[in-house]
Amino acid sequence: MKYFFQGLLIALCSLVFLHPVQAAEDDVLTTIDQAVKQYKTGDFAGAASNLDYAAQLVRQKKSEKMKDLLPEPLIGWQAGEASSQAMGTAVFGGGVTVGREYTKGASSINVEIISDSPVLQSVLMMLNNPMFAGAGGGNLKTIKGQRAIIKYNATKRSGDINIVVAGRFMVTIKGSEVEQADLVAYAEAIDYEALTKY
Repeated sequence: MKYFFQGLLIALCSLVFLHPVQAAEDDVLTTIDQAVKQYKTGDFAGAASNLDYAAQLVRQKKSEKMKDLLPEPLIGWQAGEASSQAMGTAVFGGGVTVGREYTKGASSINVEIISDSPVLQSVLMMLNNPMFAGAGGGNLKTIKGQRAIIKYNATKRSGDINIVVAGRFMVTIKGSEVEQADLVAYAEAIDYEALTKY
């Protein structure tokens, strides 16, 4: 138990220092400091609770920064406000999600980036097994050096693209009343190199 808390504390601290902020007004560092004091006094339940809370705060800060990675609207398109959501480990194992909707007349495309979620493993299985991806009606394609699964229905003019980046992020582009080229264009507008730094 002792080593579990020490490991969790080290992991949380490293997350904070990767994205430094002013300590005087940072609630993450304050919460971690409280957890350290509780741990030293033997209040393991309180320390665990505060570490969970600090982890959630870190996810929220990460989600706000990740919104900057959502692409700007392409020529002729309009974009709504970017949204973000940080889920605790109790919800599908946790994770961070950011998204944005783009419209052009009756056409709409949603771009979503999910980070650090266990659900990525199922998508990784598909990308690493071409037969499995094909069985689901998808086509494999490389987009800006990333493996992608494209599903598109030409009759309904709708489809989606799923891309797993660095084994930690899933990028999903869904569209209705669009051409497949529109979906691919938005997939290509994402800075995947910058994404891997989060």
